[in-house]
Amino acid sequence: MNSLKTWILMGLLTVILVLIGQFVGGPRGMLFFLLLSVVMNLVGYWTSGSMAIAMTRSYAVSETDLPEVYAMVRRLANRAGLPMPEIYVTPSPQPNAFATGRDAKHAKVAVTEGILRTLTARELEGVLAHEMAHVRNHDILIGSLAAMLAGVITSIANILQWGMWFGFGNRDERDGGNAFAEIAMMILAPIAATVVQMAISRSREYKADATGATLLGDPNPLADALERLDGYSQRIPSGISPATSHMFIVNPLRGQSILQLFSTHPPMEERVRRLRSMRILG
Repeated sequence: MNSLKTWILMGLLTVILVLIGQFVGGPRGMLFFLLLSVVMNLVGYWTSGSMAIAMTRSYAVSETDLPEVYAMVRRLANRAGLPMPEIYVTPSPQPNAFATGRDAKHAKVAVTEGILRTLTARELEGVLAHEMAHVRNHDILIGSLAAMLAGVITSIANILQWGMWFGFGNRDERDGGNAFAEIAMMILAPIAATVVQMAISRSREYKADATGATLLGDPNPLADALERLDGYSQRIPSGISPATSHMFIVNPLRGQSILQLFSTHPPMEERVRRLRSMRILG
């Protein structure tokens, strides 16, 4: 199912790129952006994890740097039957975390500097269990690809805004009255990319919560952590790009008004309610 979702995601975002190409340069623009999307999808598959790490400015840390985090992740990896992922730290004061990579053998787990200063050891382990659940559920590739492609689409839309000022684009169509359509595309393309992110993110967060709680053997540490992280996200700016926001355990843009309308995460109250109602045997 996740393989199918990956292909659907790549197809939808490819369509968005091709439409942008149509408004930029007509048939030639469509062909150029189609070829661009093919190259991006191929490159993205192999390097999406590394690109997500670069987009969040995360840096690698050794076991000497974070022995407690390494011990937690190794314990969870053994329980899940997964290889040990690489560990990174994201330079953000907001407490948060994410996992990325194309598969379990190339998985990377990142925690923000803020989360290391705020959560208890048990709450942090609950968060790490959630991230290892994303690895176990084979959905880290989807999130990584979405981050890369959404970032490119948003960047292209921003370039088009500048291009309009200098007469860049499909002049024949603009002279025929399609200037408003081009402006609409510049506005709607990033929104469309975000909607795609939303579609792939919400259901997988519920599943990762449940899988993570089962890995840990107790849903309450993760529920406690989510409640605290939700509060921090509303008070502490993250400095994180909207293109990567869907990868994090809690929406890092929660406190930024208009962006709440396009949240890539399910309601926090419902996530916590589901966790509190879980009964884990054994």
